[in-house]
Amino acid sequence: MKRIILEMGTGNDLYGEDYTKAACRAVDDALHHSSLILFRSLGYDHADMEVRVTIAVQDPSKVDTAVVAGKLPRGKAFVTLVKGGLDVVDDVHNTRSVIATAAVEAYLDINPDDWVAA
Repeated sequence: MKRIILEMGTGNDLYGEDYTKAACRAVDDALHHSSLILFRSLGYDHADMEVRVTIAVQDPSKVDTAVVAGKLPRGKAFVTLVKGGLDVVDDVHNTRSVIATAAVEAYLDINPDDWVAA
């Protein structure tokens, strides 16, 4: 498998303290930065694509990976959680804003011998 794209995104949940919502918004942000026209242009099947998502939040145990994987419109999804992101605590109102970051990598089984520089 060869990595064909890497996109990054950020997302937040300012009021609900929902780590999954922030993670999904980070994935949405990353997806809005990319367009994989090579599938249409070169005849590859989206089903053959592997999509590896890394989500960083302060409390990874609070992210539902199945929900995050469901945000991906194509390919086989694999979601990994790591500690990162940012929580901003409001001590006055006893709340926290959750900020997540996402890296979305797309992989495809491409034979380099099929490509020739012109």
